[in-house]
Amino acid sequence: MLNSVSNAEILMKTFILATHNRDKIKEFRHKLGYAIQLKTLDDFPDMPETIEDGLDLRENAYKKAREIHAFTGLPAIADDTGLEVDVLNGAPGVYSSRYAGVNASYRDNVLKLLDELKTIPAEQRTARFRTIIAYVDHEDAWDVEGVVEGSISESEKGEGGFGYDPVFFYEPLQQTFSELDINEKNKISHRGKAIDAFIHTLREKKHM
Repeated sequence: MLNSVSNAEILMKTFILATHNRDKIKEFRHKLGYAIQLKTLDDFPDMPETIEDGLDLRENAYKKAREIHAFTGLPAIADDTGLEVDVLNGAPGVYSSRYAGVNASYRDNVLKLLDELKTIPAEQRTARFRTIIAYVDHEDAWDVEGVVEGSISESEKGEGGFGYDPVFFYEPLQQTFSELDINEKNKISHRGKAIDAFIHTLREKKHM
Protein backbone atom coordinates (compact mmCIF):
# COMPACT_ATOMS: atom_id res chain seq x y z
CA MET A 1 0.00 0.00 0.00
CA LEU A 2 1.21 3.52 -0.77
CA ASN A 3 1.37 5.18 2.63
CA SER A 4 3.24 8.31 1.66
CA VAL A 5 2.45 10.43 -1.37
CA SER A 6 3.19 14.05 -2.15
CA ASN A 7 0.60 16.83 -2.34
CA ALA A 8 1.25 17.00 -6.07
CA GLU A 9 0.28 13.34 -6.39
CA ILE A 10 -2.89 13.78 -4.33
CA LEU A 11 -4.05 16.80 -6.35
CA MET A 12 -4.04 15.03 -9.69
CA LYS A 13 -6.72 14.23 -12.22
CA THR A 14 -9.55 11.88 -11.39
CA PHE A 15 -9.77 8.30 -12.68
CA ILE A 16 -12.79 6.02 -12.93
CA LEU A 17 -12.68 2.38 -11.91
CA ALA A 18 -15.03 0.36 -14.10
CA THR A 19 -16.94 -1.62 -11.52
CA HIS A 20 -19.88 -1.64 -9.10
CA ASN A 21 -18.30 -4.57 -7.22
CA ARG A 22 -17.78 -3.39 -3.65
CA ASP A 23 -15.16 -6.05 -2.96
CA LYS A 24 -13.03 -5.01 -5.94
CA ILE A 25 -13.42 -1.33 -5.03
CA LYS A 26 -12.25 -2.10 -1.49
CA GLU A 27 -9.14 -3.92 -2.73
CA PHE A 28 -8.24 -1.18 -5.22
CA ARG A 29 -8.71 1.62 -2.68
CA HIS A 30 -6.80 -0.25 -0.01
CA LYS A 31 -3.87 -0.80 -2.35
CA LEU A 32 -3.89 2.66 -3.94
CA GLY A 33 -4.38 4.60 -0.70
CA TYR A 34 -4.48 8.29 -1.60
CA ALA A 35 -2.23 7.90 -4.62
CA ILE A 36 -5.03 8.73 -7.06
CA GLN A 37 -8.53 10.19 -6.93
CA LEU A 38 -10.82 7.30 -7.79
CA LYS A 39 -14.46 7.31 -8.85
CA THR A 40 -16.48 4.18 -9.67
CA LEU A 41 -19.54 3.29 -11.71
CA ASP A 42 -21.62 4.10 -8.62
CA ASP A 43 -20.88 7.76 -9.42
CA PHE A 44 -22.36 7.35 -12.92
CA PRO A 45 -25.73 5.58 -12.53
CA ASP A 46 -26.71 6.32 -16.14
CA MET A 47 -23.71 4.48 -17.56
CA PRO A 48 -24.96 1.60 -19.78
CA GLU A 49 -23.84 -1.87 -18.71
CA THR A 50 -20.91 -3.27 -20.64
CA ILE A 51 -21.56 -6.69 -22.17
CA GLU A 52 -18.51 -8.76 -21.26
CA ASP A 53 -18.42 -10.96 -24.35
CA GLY A 54 -14.67 -10.89 -24.99
CA LEU A 55 -12.86 -14.14 -25.73
CA ASP A 56 -10.39 -13.58 -22.91
CA LEU A 57 -9.74 -11.42 -19.84
CA ARG A 58 -7.76 -8.81 -21.79
CA GLU A 59 -10.55 -8.24 -24.32
CA ASN A 60 -13.11 -7.79 -21.55
CA ALA A 61 -10.91 -5.38 -19.60
CA TYR A 62 -10.28 -3.19 -22.64
CA LYS A 63 -13.93 -3.24 -23.66
CA LYS A 64 -15.02 -2.00 -20.23
CA ALA A 65 -12.30 0.65 -20.10
CA ARG A 66 -13.03 2.00 -23.59
CA GLU A 67 -16.79 2.18 -23.12
CA ILE A 68 -16.53 3.86 -19.74
CA HIS A 69 -13.94 6.34 -20.93
CA ALA A 70 -16.16 7.22 -23.91
CA PHE A 71 -19.17 7.75 -21.62
CA THR A 72 -17.48 9.71 -18.82
CA GLY A 73 -14.53 11.36 -20.54
CA LEU A 74 -12.37 10.29 -17.60
CA PRO A 75 -9.25 8.13 -17.72
CA ALA A 76 -10.67 4.65 -17.18
CA ILE A 77 -9.30 1.67 -15.27
CA ALA A 78 -10.94 -1.72 -15.82
CA ASP A 79 -9.93 -5.13 -14.60
CA ASP A 80 -11.04 -8.61 -15.48
CA THR A 81 -10.05 -11.55 -13.34
CA GLY A 82 -10.29 -15.28 -13.88
CA LEU A 83 -9.55 -18.46 -11.99
CA GLU A 84 -7.79 -21.02 -14.19
CA VAL A 85 -7.90 -24.63 -13.02
CA ASP A 86 -5.45 -26.85 -14.89
CA VAL A 87 -7.42 -30.09 -14.77
CA LEU A 88 -10.43 -28.19 -16.19
CA ASN A 89 -8.33 -26.92 -19.12
CA GLY A 90 -8.23 -23.39 -17.70
CA ALA A 91 -11.90 -23.15 -16.74
CA PRO A 92 -13.71 -21.26 -15.37
CA GLY A 93 -11.34 -18.60 -16.79
CA VAL A 94 -13.15 -15.73 -18.50
CA TYR A 95 -16.45 -17.14 -17.19
CA SER A 96 -15.35 -17.13 -13.54
CA SER A 97 -17.94 -14.64 -12.29
CA ARG A 98 -20.80 -16.50 -14.00
CA TYR A 99 -19.57 -20.08 -13.82
CA ALA A 100 -22.78 -21.34 -12.20
CA GLY A 101 -25.02 -19.05 -14.27
CA VAL A 102 -25.53 -15.40 -15.20
CA ASN A 103 -26.89 -14.40 -11.79
CA ALA A 104 -24.77 -16.82 -9.76
CA SER A 105 -23.57 -15.80 -6.31
CA TYR A 106 -19.97 -16.21 -5.19
CA ARG A 107 -20.97 -19.35 -3.30
CA ASP A 108 -22.88 -20.81 -6.26
CA ASN A 109 -19.69 -20.63 -8.31
CA VAL A 110 -17.56 -22.11 -5.53
CA LEU A 111 -19.94 -25.02 -4.97
CA LYS A 112 -20.05 -25.82 -8.69
CA LEU A 113 -16.24 -25.82 -8.81
CA LEU A 114 -15.94 -28.09 -5.77
CA ASP A 115 -18.48 -30.47 -7.27
CA GLU A 116 -16.56 -30.68 -10.55
CA LEU A 117 -13.34 -31.43 -8.68
CA LYS A 118 -14.74 -33.84 -6.10
CA THR A 119 -12.95 -36.86 -7.59
CA ILE A 120 -9.71 -35.03 -8.37
CA PRO A 121 -6.76 -35.72 -6.01
CA ALA A 122 -4.94 -32.86 -4.30
CA GLU A 123 -1.85 -33.02 -6.53
CA GLN A 124 -3.99 -32.43 -9.63
CA ARG A 125 -5.94 -29.44 -8.27
CA THR A 126 -3.40 -26.81 -9.33
CA ALA A 127 -4.80 -23.42 -10.33
CA ARG A 128 -4.00 -19.76 -10.68
CA PHE A 129 -5.74 -16.41 -10.41
CA ARG A 130 -5.04 -14.01 -13.27
CA THR A 131 -5.94 -10.30 -13.36
CA ILE A 132 -5.66 -7.99 -16.34
CA ILE A 133 -5.98 -4.23 -15.71
CA ALA A 134 -6.57 -2.08 -18.79
CA TYR A 135 -6.13 1.69 -18.85
CA VAL A 136 -7.71 3.95 -21.49
CA ASP A 137 -7.71 7.74 -21.86
CA HIS A 138 -8.07 10.10 -24.82
CA GLU A 139 -4.55 9.43 -26.06
CA ASP A 140 -3.31 6.18 -24.58
CA ALA A 141 -4.30 2.55 -23.93
CA TRP A 142 -2.26 -0.14 -22.20
CA ASP A 143 -2.60 -3.05 -19.80
CA VAL A 144 -0.79 -4.89 -17.03
CA GLU A 145 -1.15 -8.37 -15.58
CA GLY A 146 -0.92 -10.06 -12.19
CA VAL A 147 -0.82 -13.82 -11.58
CA VAL A 148 -0.66 -15.96 -8.44
CA GLU A 149 -0.28 -19.74 -8.38
CA GLY A 150 -2.16 -21.99 -5.97
CA SER A 151 -4.51 -24.94 -5.81
CA ILE A 152 -8.16 -25.65 -5.06
CA SER A 153 -8.86 -26.96 -1.57
CA GLU A 154 -11.39 -29.72 -0.97
CA SER A 155 -13.63 -27.48 1.14
CA GLU A 156 -14.19 -23.82 1.95
CA LYS A 157 -11.96 -22.29 4.60
CA GLY A 158 -11.90 -18.77 6.06
CA GLU A 159 -14.32 -15.89 6.41
CA GLY A 160 -12.63 -13.09 4.46
CA GLY A 161 -12.16 -12.28 0.80
CA PHE A 162 -14.70 -12.93 -1.92
CA GLY A 163 -15.29 -14.97 -5.05
CA TYR A 164 -13.24 -18.17 -5.07
CA ASP A 165 -11.03 -17.03 -2.15
CA PRO A 166 -12.45 -19.65 0.30
CA VAL A 167 -11.10 -22.49 -1.88
CA PHE A 168 -7.95 -20.93 -3.36
CA PHE A 169 -5.09 -22.40 -1.32
CA TYR A 170 -1.80 -20.46 -1.30
CA GLU A 171 1.00 -22.91 -0.62
CA PRO A 172 3.68 -20.54 0.82
CA LEU A 173 1.34 -19.42 3.63
CA GLN A 174 -0.57 -22.72 3.92
CA GLN A 175 -3.87 -20.83 3.90
CA THR A 176 -6.71 -20.03 1.56
CA PHE A 177 -7.12 -16.42 0.45
CA SER A 178 -10.18 -16.18 2.70
CA GLU A 179 -7.99 -16.95 5.72
CA LEU A 180 -5.72 -13.96 4.99
CA ASP A 181 -6.42 -10.41 6.08
CA ILE A 182 -6.55 -7.75 3.39
CA ASN A 183 -2.95 -6.60 4.04
CA GLU A 184 -1.58 -10.13 3.64
CA LYS A 185 -3.70 -10.84 0.58
CA ASN A 186 -2.85 -7.60 -1.23
CA LYS A 187 0.87 -8.28 -0.86
CA ILE A 188 0.74 -11.53 -2.82
CA SER A 189 -2.54 -11.68 -4.73
CA HIS A 190 -3.10 -11.48 -8.48
CA ARG A 191 -4.98 -8.19 -8.15
CA GLY A 192 -2.40 -6.79 -5.74
CA LYS A 193 0.40 -7.58 -8.19
CA ALA A 194 -1.58 -6.10 -11.09
CA ILE A 195 -2.29 -2.90 -9.14
CA ASP A 196 1.40 -2.56 -8.26
CA ALA A 197 2.27 -2.91 -11.95
CA PHE A 198 -0.48 -0.43 -12.83
CA ILE A 199 0.87 2.20 -10.40
CA HIS A 200 4.42 1.67 -11.70
CA THR A 201 3.28 2.14 -15.30
CA LEU A 202 1.21 5.22 -14.44
CA ARG A 203 4.29 6.82 -12.93
CA GLU A 204 6.47 5.84 -15.89
CA LYS A 205 3.98 7.46 -18.24
CA LYS A 206 3.76 10.60 -16.06
CA HIS A 207 0.04 10.15 -15.34
CA MET A 208 0.72 10.62 -11.64
